[in-house]
Amino acid sequence: MKISPHFSRSEFACQCGCGWDTVDNELIEILEDVRFHFNAPVTITSGCRCEAHNSSVGGAKDSYHIKGRAADFKVKDVHPDDVYEYLDFRWDNIGLGLYKTWVHVDSRGTKARWSK
Repeated sequence: MKISPHFSRSEFACQCGCGWDTVDNELIEILEDVRFHFNAPVTITSGCRCEAHNSSVGGAKDSYHIKGRAADFKVKDVHPDDVYEYLDFRWDNIGLGLYKTWVHVDSRGTKARWSK
């Protein structure tokens, strides 16, 4: 089921198979903005997580993934540094994390930045 022009609900489903797949509208808006800006496919590597799956992957206890407000993702043929820089410039009140091969974004409503 499509939830936006470029994303389907199944892309955000918890990877444990529990069925948790409810995604925040602002998160989708942010990801659609990334898709439009880079004119390239966005692949969600981790979206919604139930508490058990979040714990099994070492996620933070209060992770925004548990709330359906976070996604880890890659943009085809775009370096994560470039994606991070764009989002940092464009969106103020989001959580934004830079990792070696992907970016984390969440719709927390306050500014948070980190890199690993």
